[in-house]
Amino acid sequence: MARFCFGNHSIELGVRTRIMGILNVTPDSFSDGGKYDRPSDAVGRALEMEREGADIIDIGAQSTRPGHVPITAEQEWERLEPVLAALKGRLGAPISVDTFYPEVAAAAVAAGASIINDVSGGIDNGMIEVAIKTGAGIVMMHGGGGADDAGNSDPFNTVRAYFERAIRHAEKAGLPLERVCLDPGIGFGKDRQGDIALIARLPALVQGLPRTAVLVGASRKRVIASCCETEIPPDKRLAGTLAIHSIAAWNGADILRVHDVAQGVQAARVIDALRKHKV
Repeated sequence: MARFCFGNHSIELGVRTRIMGILNVTPDSFSDGGKYDRPSDAVGRALEMEREGADIIDIGAQSTRPGHVPITAEQEWERLEPVLAALKGRLGAPISVDTFYPEVAAAAVAAGASIINDVSGGIDNGMIEVAIKTGAGIVMMHGGGGADDAGNSDPFNTVRAYFERAIRHAEKAGLPLERVCLDPGIGFGKDRQGDIALIARLPALVQGLPRTAVLVGASRKRVIASCCETEIPPDKRLAGTLAIHSIAAWNGADILRVHDVAQGVQAARVIDALRKHKV
């Protein structure tokens, strides 16, 4: 049975869809900026998501929304460190850290995280080496040059080529593929039709590749509003999120990255039950 291994944790792939709860400790994230930027609020939300059934808590201290202003690694760590310190010994769910700075990733793993969620879209940026040294798992996401729309005319083949390069680089560096998770990067460097196509064609996207974990994160993103006749604000996109994530899980996504954990868990359990009868 294929597995995704990270730190002292390991999950079987293809058995149960895992839910990764989003915890943004930022003032400017597109959907919930400022809600959990105080450490006490962030800790409370992390513990609440665990009670709601989150399998992993993904903590990010820098917004990657379109038009975001990057902060330094030092500023990012200033936001992350007190939250990680306060969660130590209190949170049972494993922690993922959402960053594109290798030095922040290394510090976060030393402080208790076990997954590096690399949102840079890079391959030879030093993150794989951090994963090798620390024993962490790593999410390698196709970034397409950033969160702004790139309008790539061939997102399927572009993301497929990225996955192939990511796997080759991990293998060459000596990182076991059981510690790699691939993410097509919904909303990053693609237009909305590209996002839809990637989720609809997810089985073909990974066909023939070595089996690794696959993560999809479309929660509250613009792709959901793009399917509707009227503009829908991010905090009103739950139904669309459940729809797109359910299709992603049906098509083989192992991990879904969500804002609304309780609802995401319920939907995942229904999809898992249905998949047992899939022909």
